[in-house]
Amino acid sequence: MSEQESLSSPMPRVLEPKSRPAGGTEQSWCKAVPGGTGITVLALLLSKAPDVPFLQTTLRNLQNTHPILKSKLHYDSTSTTYSYIIPATPQLQIQPFDLASASEILRGLIRSNSTTFSTTDFHLILEHELNRIVWPNPDPSSEADDADLFFASVYTLSDAKWVVALRLHTSVCDRTTAVSLLRELLKQMSADNGEGTQKEIDEELLEVRLGIEDYVPSGKGNKPFWARGVDMLGYSLNSFRLSNLTFQDTGLPRSSQVIRLQINADATQKLISGCQARNIKLCGLLASAALIAAHSAKCFPDDHWEKYAVVTLIDCRSLLDPVLENNDHGFYHSAILNSHDIKGGENLWELAERTHASYNNAKNNNKHFSDMSDVNFLMCKAMENPGLTPSSSLRTALISVFEDPVIDHSNQLHQRVGLEDYVGCASSHGVGPSIALFDTIRDGQLDCACVYPSPLHSRDQMHELIGEMRRILVEASNDIDTS
Repeated sequence: MSEQESLSSPMPRVLEPKSRPAGGTEQSWCKAVPGGTGITVLALLLSKAPDVPFLQTTLRNLQNTHPILKSKLHYDSTSTTYSYIIPATPQLQIQPFDLASASEILRGLIRSNSTTFSTTDFHLILEHELNRIVWPNPDPSSEADDADLFFASVYTLSDAKWVVALRLHTSVCDRTTAVSLLRELLKQMSADNGEGTQKEIDEELLEVRLGIEDYVPSGKGNKPFWARGVDMLGYSLNSFRLSNLTFQDTGLPRSSQVIRLQINADATQKLISGCQARNIKLCGLLASAALIAAHSAKCFPDDHWEKYAVVTLIDCRSLLDPVLENNDHGFYHSAILNSHDIKGGENLWELAERTHASYNNAKNNNKHFSDMSDVNFLMCKAMENPGLTPSSSLRTALISVFEDPVIDHSNQLHQRVGLEDYVGCASSHGVGPSIALFDTIRDGQLDCACVYPSPLHSRDQMHELIGEMRRILVEASNDIDTS
């Protein structure tokens, strides 16, 4: 090529990093994660060895397709606010743990788990990932490096079992994002045979979505000043009247642990049919079972009333302006907080109708939008002042549930990659409920990951509580038969 031709040839286009400030809800999660709440983990148990280089390329391709997943978290010490820096090129590196390394980790986890209940290696790795906090509280006096928000690890458990663990900052990954990520990952892993290459994507065609507050429909998030003050006072005063599960140990450092609540397909279908007949959602039934089990655990007489709080998490994508799709990754959930008076001898279906009516009435009155900043403010205040919560426990509710379950079915993609099991959930041992419930209906069976703070609640204590919830639900499904 001549010098003249070289000078006239267009220079390759260099993509510059993009950035945007974190929204109000995202700022709250950025403050919560260093304390142990908001570490989203998607753990996959495989019977076929994953091709690590190919898996890494696949994950980078997904980051390119969804730029928020390759963003870095920047803290401005002057304004004490966070923002997302989206680089042009993803830098995710999978951390592999060979059999010796994984075995050493598991031995340490087994030693630290004093319980009468056995746990699988897959379960222990899931909990290990939930408690790997790599986002420390920023030091206002120093300028720390921008932090990655997406990490991946591969653990070799044996010559026939592997765990792929994806760990993300919840401010960029709500449950809908995690489900979408899982489905896209399995599709790409099964479509290519280890020959994938990193794809070049024109990022100017990919919009980096804003925070949820920027998409709230006009007028639906409005609240008069005095009404906001009254609601804030009501939330604050009501919190002092709330009951909690008995705390086992309030002094030792906390971590997140998980118990799975599983019900067979026949009983699950009966419960769903019962909900449909009463025009209520499954979340109301699950929350009600937890309320009854919690009250029963305290062995009060039937005429003894207690007040418990339930948080219902709503995926707002379909309610926003403009409407967002499930593959618009980020955090687009909002929360509705309701309190319920419970006494012994409650009928599950009657209580479910009552709890559902409370949350549904709040949603119809746009509380998921108008109270968004109030709930975020109270969450941050609890983090800043743990003493305002019972026994400095940071517990804000008995249980959190999602408005709708994840529906999933096994398919050929699962078989091709050797997917035997998976769990998606988030840590909650900082600020949060005593039980954070992540429900899936998988091949027709109810499968819930119940996350709780340990040792604030012990594994034995929670096994009993979740077991009682399961008994209540199964008994309710039998009632469908008799009716």
